[in-house]
Order: sequence, then C-alpha cells, then structure tokens
Amino acid sequence: MRISRYTGGMVETNGYLVETVEGTFLVDAPWGVAGWLDGLGVRVDAVYLTHQHYDHVECVAELQGRGVRVFAWADYSRELTLEAYAAGWGLPEVESYVVDEKVVEGALGVFGMAVVVMVVPGHSLDSLAFYFAEEGVVFSGDALFAGNVGRCDLPGGDMDLLIEGIREKLLVLPDETRVLSGHGPETTVGKERGEFEF
Repeated sequence: MRISRYTGGMVETNGYLVETVEGTFLVDAPWGVAGWLDGLGVRVDAVYLTHQHYDHVECVAELQGRGVRVFAWADYSRELTLEAYAAGWGLPEVESYVVDEKVVEGALGVFGMAVVVMVVPGHSLDSLAFYFAEEGVVFSGDALFAGNVGRCDLPGGDMDLLIEGIREKLLVLPDETRVLSGHGPETTVGKERGEFEF
C-alpha cells in the first residue's frame, strides 16, 4: 500500500491516493485532484468519500466522468454537500454525481485489503472513517485532526456525538496507527489520545 497526499481547494482539503497491487483509489476528491492525478499519470478505479461536504467532493463528477466508481455512506444531495445551506457564502457549486455504491459500517474488502468502515457522525451526518488494520492507517475524514476535532456548527453537526464516536472508535485503535485526516498534517492515535481533552 502506497499513500500519496494531495491538498487543494478553498480550505486546503486533503485527498489521498492509495496504490495497491490490485488497484488504485482515492479517499476524498478535493478541487484539483483530477489534474494532480493527470500530472502523475495515474488513473484511479474508485473514490471513497469520508463525507460529502463540498470541499471533499468537488472533483467527484469529473472523476466519475472518467469511469471512476464512487463509494459513500449516502446518496449525493445538496444538503450533504452544504450547497443548500451555504448558497450565500460564495461557495463554488458542486457538479452533481451519483454514488455507485453505499457502504455500511463493518468489514469491507477494498482491492485485496481488509478495511473496517466506521460511522463517526457529529461533523456531518454521513461521516465515515476507513481503518486499514494490517497497514496501520485510518483515514479519519473531518472527525479527528492533529490536535483538534471537526467543527460541529454546520447542518448535521453534534459535538457530543462526534466526541463519543472519536473516543469509542478512533482512540481505541493501536497507538502507532497513522491518522490521515481531511485537513492538516498526519498524526497518530497514540499522540491524539494523549492530547485528547474533550
């Protein structure tokens, strides 16, 4: 498993390219990630969305037009992307797309690797984390960051629910687990557990 990080868009959102022996996929698709992939000469087979806030999905439609399959917790909606809520903020419109397959909480096979899908709402209604135990990596979306947690003042936000999910699902992972989040630098579960004050 080889992981490369791309950061782009208005709020510097991370997207992750994951290359395996059986396939290549993205975790989230922020603005500009399609062009970045072109520059690398890489074609991805799928994109797995940690959630559908606009900054994580701006390139999904473009990728889907190239034949990339889209996996998420829920179907696309302007409520989940925040377009319906934030029309007056000057946010860019998100080109609509179709979720090819909805994932459920529990074990999943992704290109020959075992992944545990964890539902961690509180930042958004459809927030997921993807934990690859053998590789020692969790993609935490906007639930857990280095030294912080996701904001909860947007539609579907609930701080109590988010903290409960982080404590019960993310901070119980092994200390050395790499945490790759939707914004900011990489961290580890052990470091975040030691600094968790919520």
